[in-house]
Amino acid sequence: MKETFFRTLSWLHTWAGLLVCWVLLLIFFAGSLSYFRHEISLWAEPELHRGAFQDYQVDQVASQLDKGQSYIEANSAPTTQRWLINFPTERSPMLSFAWQLLPEKGQHRGKIEQHVTKADGSGMITNVRDSRGGDFFYRLHFDLHYMPAITARYIVGVCTMFMLIALISGIVIHKRIFKDLFSFRQNKGARSWLDAHNVSSVIALPYHLMITYTGLITLMLIYIPWTVSTAYPEDNQAFLKELNPARQTEKASGVYAEQVRLSQLLPQVKAEWGDAPIKQVIVSYPKDQNSQVTFYQNTGKEVTDESTLLVFNGVTGELKYASPHEVSGTVATYDTMMSLHTARFAAPLLRILFFFCGLLGCAMVATGTLMWAIRQRQKQQKAIDKGEKASRGLRLVEGLNFMFILGLPLGAAAFFYANRLLPADFATRSAWEVHCFFIALVAMGVWAFFSRSRRHWQLALMIIGVLYCALPVLNAFTSPSHFIDNIRAQQWALVGFDIVTLLLGCTILFASTRLSVVVKTLQKTSRKNATPVEKINRKQPEPSYANELASSSPLEEAKS
Repeated sequence: MKETFFRTLSWLHTWAGLLVCWVLLLIFFAGSLSYFRHEISLWAEPELHRGAFQDYQVDQVASQLDKGQSYIEANSAPTTQRWLINFPTERSPMLSFAWQLLPEKGQHRGKIEQHVTKADGSGMITNVRDSRGGDFFYRLHFDLHYMPAITARYIVGVCTMFMLIALISGIVIHKRIFKDLFSFRQNKGARSWLDAHNVSSVIALPYHLMITYTGLITLMLIYIPWTVSTAYPEDNQAFLKELNPARQTEKASGVYAEQVRLSQLLPQVKAEWGDAPIKQVIVSYPKDQNSQVTFYQNTGKEVTDESTLLVFNGVTGELKYASPHEVSGTVATYDTMMSLHTARFAAPLLRILFFFCGLLGCAMVATGTLMWAIRQRQKQQKAIDKGEKASRGLRLVEGLNFMFILGLPLGAAAFFYANRLLPADFATRSAWEVHCFFIALVAMGVWAFFSRSRRHWQLALMIIGVLYCALPVLNAFTSPSHFIDNIRAQQWALVGFDIVTLLLGCTILFASTRLSVVVKTLQKTSRKNATPVEKINRKQPEPSYANELASSSPLEEAKS
């Protein structure tokens, strides 16, 4: 405890944010991209950019089910674990037939083979490249990578709790929270970074609170399992069965049985759902006595994260389960929080708003850790001017800042370039797309080890900006349809991807140019305000971007 409550919370805010800021930066960055998970996946499969997009048509569902069932029966192996028929949706406008193989040794789930029908019905597209697409960023923001998922989720949970503590303490120590929203003083050293931190925090404060709290709620049973173990002391499976009765399927019996025709189940589906669109049909253990057919409704525009489904016996066609029309207040509250976190219900404009708020979250974390480094540089400036090295903690923070603030956008660019430049028939290409992301991130860490001066920050920003600006050009050369073609075909997901990457690239290039102007201004001010003795005795400081921004004057240090 400090001498006052305000100083205690200031200390708590600083260290709660600093200790986990780089993991939070990764979570915010990957989570922001996840709002366009399906659009990124669509861009990552250029073989589907022409001739595959189509709309959902109610009058064609029966024939499409018959066609899909016949196609899967003819092309899948007898040991197939599941059949999947995916209907066109607003964000994935394709009709596809797929089947899931039995998992191989060491696999949790079997591989899914997916073939997409051509829009004109003339055939199938079977040569689609293997790519994780937007699913990589979605899983990355809570499962991280290269570690067991349960371990990663505990790490993410701890970091999220620290984030919530930092947010609450930050609100308390903000004496002028609304005034700070409109305050930004340029070229003022750490004060400018404090203003940037305040603005990025306050503008999206409701979003930051919502996304942090609901992030904890999504995995609450992992973090607080005692409620389940108390109510179900001997059998957790009983809890799962009551929670999701439709997903508790019987195991395959091994006894052959004739599979019901899927189109024959449509009258029962219509009786339950009316004309509501169907998103997916899954057949579990096809042609087995315990076969089960599940119809999923397309609830994309509803504020819900819970699936609306119907489960039928795969042999007799008998309806076994239907999602309840009414649920308890507890379930409805949990479902609403889940849907707010994932934003699966959101229209394009709302997803853009969420994406922008997510980027503000990245800016909030980045400016906070940069400001801490600049403040520490200011405190250690006299010792550094005498030739001493900065503290080990400061050098570590500056290196991690360089690595993550620059490495994450570079890694995403590397992922997109690898998606298009790796051979389409490369056996492990989806894994190497992911490897390229982390290779770029580590490369920035190696770069930071050797130098992280203003010139190197500027050079790295220029490289990243150019890479993002060139992505639409890369797409034009590696896809059957370019930007103009997509506008003519009204494929706004692909058009939006090119526009967003171009805007991000231009913003990063502007930041690179602005960085040069700011630092030159600060250096001129520093030389102008220095005393003759300081001009004689001043030694060349250790190369660091934070050092150059902090060199204007120790009096510029921000005060909360």
